[in-house]
Amino acid sequence: MIPVPGFEGRRIAVFGLGRSGITAARALHAGGAIPILWDDGVSGRMQAEAEGFAVEDLSRADWSQFAALVLSPGAPLTHPKPHWTVDKAKAAGVEIIGDIELFARAMDRTPGTVRPKVIAITGTNGKSTTTALIGWVLKQAGLKVAVGGNIGIGVLALPAPAEVGVYVIEVSSYQLDLTTAFAPDVAILTNISPDHLDRHGGMEGYIAAKARIFSHANLSLVGVDEEWGRRIAAGMADARTVSTNGAPADISASDRRLTADGEMIDLSAARSLPGRHNAQNAAFAWAAARAVGVSHDDAVQGLMTFPGLAHRMEEVARLGKVRFINDSKATNADAARQALSSYERSFWIAGGRAKQGGIDDLEELFPRVVEAFLIGESAGPFAARLGDTPHRISGDMASAVKAAAEAAAATGREEVVLLSPAAASFDQYPDFEARGEAFRAAVLNLGATPSGHG
Repeated sequence: MIPVPGFEGRRIAVFGLGRSGITAARALHAGGAIPILWDDGVSGRMQAEAEGFAVEDLSRADWSQFAALVLSPGAPLTHPKPHWTVDKAKAAGVEIIGDIELFARAMDRTPGTVRPKVIAITGTNGKSTTTALIGWVLKQAGLKVAVGGNIGIGVLALPAPAEVGVYVIEVSSYQLDLTTAFAPDVAILTNISPDHLDRHGGMEGYIAAKARIFSHANLSLVGVDEEWGRRIAAGMADARTVSTNGAPADISASDRRLTADGEMIDLSAARSLPGRHNAQNAAFAWAAARAVGVSHDDAVQGLMTFPGLAHRMEEVARLGKVRFINDSKATNADAARQALSSYERSFWIAGGRAKQGGIDDLEELFPRVVEAFLIGESAGPFAARLGDTPHRISGDMASAVKAAAEAAAATGREEVVLLSPAAASFDQYPDFEARGEAFRAAVLNLGATPSGHG
């Protein structure tokens, strides 16, 4: 745990008792604060009471007695409308912050001689793979690394600064909206495409939230494949840029290779980093590693040995000549584009709760789809959009996997069955992880041989 100093003896309102909220309460208490907790759900309140925290209905509280509100990233700060705790905090002049800001303040109060480096990663797509990849590269180079934030362990549950050399933290736009002093040594924006627009009041608000990662960063690494990334980079004096589409940039990445600082790195041996998007992830990881003192050779070696990230272009099994790829984390069309672009042919399992635009932006990749197998709420709309591209409505995961496997095996060729839904999971599953595990289970039930991460 990372104790949060600066609020000793002061009452701090904590709303939302999921992973980040309960962890924030523990860290505040460890730093000497008096956290006052509330959640709309009974189970969260019961857990807090079981741990001995003060649980009070914040709707009836005297907000003049609070020094800050620690807001769950799941509660809206501004849009579609502010959460009621936000209104109460603003009316009382109470600052509103989140767990990443608490982490930042803990780092500010850590003596420079023992303060770990901080690498922070955000982006619409690729941020989890980039975060995991950076953590892997640094660990292989012998550094003491803690990886967390929006991936895996909540940031304040990570080991204390004295036990860590580098924190590698994934941060979401929701978390960044609640920061004011976050100052990573290396800040990374992988890319931007429309997502979570309801929570940010539109694209401009979403871009502004993502750009906050650079507000106090020492080194800024910006993906410039999209207009929005180029706009952010153009407004910064010292940003280093990463391009995968041939545009001028400090680091250029293409399918299976990247070029930076006069070095050309061949990624063909990195079997867990297929596709141009993974070359971009590798570029960010290489640059971040070099920035915290890892040698060129050690950084490259780390890239080559990366085992891959579950649910993101993960080869889960083989059955005869057919490979099964779990890309359940592709919850929007832009993420699915990365997977579809990585294979000349695929038997594509797609569908779920569609995001704005559905799969409209993927039309140019439909010729790569041998046949699509559609599941979830969006099966009908996706079928209509696919038009003449061969497809069938399977409905559920097990049916889709079975039909796709049979169709792929029937060609007699080396084939790929690709789960890359281009939609959220919430119509059928609690999250993309559960959806990916359902895919894995359905594949293994066919008698396929597990591959592990790949």
